[in-house]
Amino acid sequence: MSKMKVVLAYSGGLDTSIIIPYLKENFDCEVIAMAADVGQGEELAPLKEKAIKSGASKIYIEDLKEEFVRDFIFPTLKAGALYENKYLLGTSFARPVIAKRLVEIAHKEDADAVAHGATGKGNDQVRFELTVKALDPSLKIIAPWRIWHIRSREDAIDYAQTRNIPIPVTKEKNYSMDRNLWHLSHEGSDLEDPWNEPKDDQYMICTPPAKAPDRPEYVEIGFEQGVPVAVNGQKLSPVELISKLNELGARHGIGIVDMVENRLVGMKSRGVYETPGGTILYHAHRQLEEITLDRATMHYKDMVAIRFAELVYDGCWYTPLREALSAFVDRTQETVTGTARVKLYKGCCYSAGVKSPYSLYDMDIATFGKDEVYNQKDAEGFINLFGLPLKVRAMKLKGKCLKDKEGGQ
Repeated sequence: MSKMKVVLAYSGGLDTSIIIPYLKENFDCEVIAMAADVGQGEELAPLKEKAIKSGASKIYIEDLKEEFVRDFIFPTLKAGALYENKYLLGTSFARPVIAKRLVEIAHKEDADAVAHGATGKGNDQVRFELTVKALDPSLKIIAPWRIWHIRSREDAIDYAQTRNIPIPVTKEKNYSMDRNLWHLSHEGSDLEDPWNEPKDDQYMICTPPAKAPDRPEYVEIGFEQGVPVAVNGQKLSPVELISKLNELGARHGIGIVDMVENRLVGMKSRGVYETPGGTILYHAHRQLEEITLDRATMHYKDMVAIRFAELVYDGCWYTPLREALSAFVDRTQETVTGTARVKLYKGCCYSAGVKSPYSLYDMDIATFGKDEVYNQKDAEGFINLFGLPLKVRAMKLKGKCLKDKEGGQ
C-alpha cells in the first residue's frame, strides 16, 4: 500500500516548520508543503529549500495576491466590516483563500488529508477547517497542536533545535506574527500582559506615530462601485494600490491598532496590528458612502457590517449568510463611485474632501444662507407628526396623575 499523502499549509514559521517532521514521524506519511503568497514578501524566498530540508517531498508556492485582494479584501472593505469596531480582519480573511488553494492542491496530488499549524486555542483552526469542510468534507484534517505533546512555543523551539530545523524565532523574542499584503499582526510574549505598552522597535511596517513626519500628506483615492481603483489619479491594479497605500500610510504611522479581542473559542486575547493601507481605504470608503448612501440604507448597512465582520472573523466565508450579505452590500455600492481625499498625519486619517457624480448632498438645500428650495415652515408639521406619540403619552400620563391625585384626596 502507498503511504498516506498529506498537504500542509506551510508558512515557514515556527509551527509549520516542526509539523513536517512531526507528521512524518507520527503518521508515516508523505508531506507536501503548500505556501500561499498573500503578500508576505521576503518571507517566501527561503521556503523552498527549507521545506525540502525539513522533510517535505515537494512544495508549492502559490501566488494568491490578486485573488486575495479581489475576492476577499475588497468585499469586506465594501461591507465596512470591522471586528469589535477595531480589527480590520487581516488574518481572518487570508485563511479561507489559503485553505481554498490547499484543497485544490490536495485534489491535484490525490492527497488523503490536509494539515495546518493553527493552535487549539486560536481562531485560525476554525477558519481553515470550515473552509475545507465547505469545499471538500471528504478530506481528513490533521491539526497537530490538538494532539501532540508540545504545549508551548518554548517546547516547539526545543523540538526544532533537536532536529536542526531553522526557525525564525528565539525564546527571548518569540512573538507570534502573521503578515500579508493587508497587515502584520503581533501576539504573545510580553504582549500577553495588556498592561504592557508595545515597544517602538516592535513595529515592522509602520513608523511610530510620534516619529512620523511633522508635515501632513494628502492622498486621493478613486472608487468605482465601492472598489478602490486609483491613487492620486493613477489607475492601479488591486495589489499595486494596496502596496502604494501601505507605503504612504506606514510613513505617517497610520493603522496601528492595539486591542484585546474576544476570540471565537471563548477567551480574550491581545493583539497589536499594523494595517496602514487598509486603514486609509476604510476611512476613504466611509467618506464616499456618507455622500452617496441615503440615511436608511447607510444605517442598515452599518448593522450588516457588524454581522459581516463576525462571519469573517469566525471563518464563515463559505456560508450562505456571508454570500447573501455580500449580495446586499454589492447592491448598496452601485453608486459608491467618486474620489475621497484623506490627510495623513501622526498616526491619524482626516477627511479632507469628497466628491461623487452620485452625491446626495445638495448645497442649495443644506446651506445656512438664503435659499428658494426649502420651506422652513414645513418643519412644524413634520415635528407635530413625528412627536405625536410623545404628546399623546404625556397627555395620558398627566391625566392619570390628576386622577391619582384626586383619588388620593
